[in-house]
Amino acid sequence: MPHSFMIDYRRCLDPSGALVGSLPAAARDGTWVVALYRALIRGRTFDAKAIALQRTGRLGTFASALGQEAVALGTVSAMRNEDIFVPSFREHAAQLWRGVSLTELFLYWGGDERGSNPLHARHDFPISVPVGSHSLHAAGVALAFKLKHEPRVAVAVFGDGATSKGDVAEAINLAGVWRLPVVFVINNNQWAISVPLKSQTAAETLAQKAIAGGISGIQVDGNDVLAVHSAVGEAIEKARTSGGATLVEAVTYRLGDHTTSDDASRYRNDAEVSPHWAEEPAIRLRKYLSDVGVWSRRDEERLLRETQTEIDEAADAYLAMPPQEIISIFDSTFAAMPADLAAQRASALAERGAQ
Repeated sequence: MPHSFMIDYRRCLDPSGALVGSLPAAARDGTWVVALYRALIRGRTFDAKAIALQRTGRLGTFASALGQEAVALGTVSAMRNEDIFVPSFREHAAQLWRGVSLTELFLYWGGDERGSNPLHARHDFPISVPVGSHSLHAAGVALAFKLKHEPRVAVAVFGDGATSKGDVAEAINLAGVWRLPVVFVINNNQWAISVPLKSQTAAETLAQKAIAGGISGIQVDGNDVLAVHSAVGEAIEKARTSGGATLVEAVTYRLGDHTTSDDASRYRNDAEVSPHWAEEPAIRLRKYLSDVGVWSRRDEERLLRETQTEIDEAADAYLAMPPQEIISIFDSTFAAMPADLAAQRASALAERGAQ
């Protein structure tokens, strides 16, 4: 029996900041939209500072989120506190929105070399390194919610490259079969490191990968934070009320390098990247706020000044922390340390004492 499928596309603000779609309920409050914009700029300022620290040898390899902030920020702003966020490694603004401190973020990207860092016990930080495998973790979290009859939702964010991995396909399949309260958000920045989207998949959209798993799929303008909030918010409430999972493809663009260990000029040129600067999320949201009369140049100057001061102070606090002792590599790995690791730790302590 033949079937026909269609993927809806959603947008609230066009690249000029003009309203072209229905606003989500929360966005009818100008104060809330201003808070969202402030969070976007805060995340972007952190991003720039982290790159500067890495370039001067004071931070580990860093993954910039420049131009992609609306995807994760629109996602987490639609979540409740009790929902679980399972991020990848580009969700800086979202982590700050969820209550992670700036110093904690610097510590995370510093490779845990300084201070006492409990971040690995927090669900707001990436819990896996292999690309896309955390989609399965999110499905597992959602299964736990279902078995416990808790009205909570797991939300995972991963990139377009991850959709070419078996992990993501398996997670979507499980979510469909078990009707899990989970939302998968694809940050489609159109590059899997140096591999463009057209070389990864023959699918017209990534959202349609939901169809084979029997879950809902929708595509959204990933540079429009209000549209992302709206689409993900609806998907979350659907999942919370036993309506099943959703795959949301947020189409954006990676304006910077993949990480600070990458040089994107090797595989793309300025002529390709330049048009996307006019579509980035901060410009359009600022224009919208200005048009509706709740944001001014003075507000912008004050925000940039205050945010830069806050970021600089957090970076100074991070840099002032003493390096962790070498034996810390044994800690915070297991709830109960295995005997072999305990023996190695004791040996390291004894060797340090003999020096």
